[in-house]
Amino acid sequence: MPAINVNPTRQELTRLKTRLRTSIRGHKLLKDKRDELMKQFMDVVRENRALRKRVEEGLMRAHGSFTVASALMSTEMLEQALLYPKQSVELDMTFQNIMSVNVPVYHFKTKSDDAGEIYPYGFATTSGELDGAVEALSGVLQDMLRLAEIEKTSQLLAEEIEKTRRRVNALEYVKIP
Repeated sequence: MPAINVNPTRQELTRLKTRLRTSIRGHKLLKDKRDELMKQFMDVVRENRALRKRVEEGLMRAHGSFTVASALMSTEMLEQALLYPKQSVELDMTFQNIMSVNVPVYHFKTKSDDAGEIYPYGFATTSGELDGAVEALSGVLQDMLRLAEIEKTSQLLAEEIEKTRRRVNALEYVKIP
């Protein structure tokens, strides 16, 4: 560390001691913040891993059913069946504060709670596999929104951890020699 030019007076000594005490206190607080952010980040990553697995399994089921349905039905019939949605979804986004990081929280509502409302077509002209694909996609929708929320949270927490780590290192190696 380069030496700083200081006037050799008591007032300057008192000022430097106060500055050092403040830096040490700030360093401790930032280290505690970094540790808590890491703990929160690890919890989010664990939840992300489990949820991603569940979403991928649901999407694989839906894709398999849709592939079979598209093989059984003509392309025009399939497009006509899925052209107009019968059910609409409202998505609300709020923010939650985690260690001074505002992370998104998604809430979604459907217009009706009827289970039959997810099918935008009549059952007479479509395959049962298409019903399975639509049902699987409807079931995985909430998990997909939660996964998007968790992934954005992990990204924001990682950025904040990086900023805090830089501040801790600056205090540790530059300000407090």
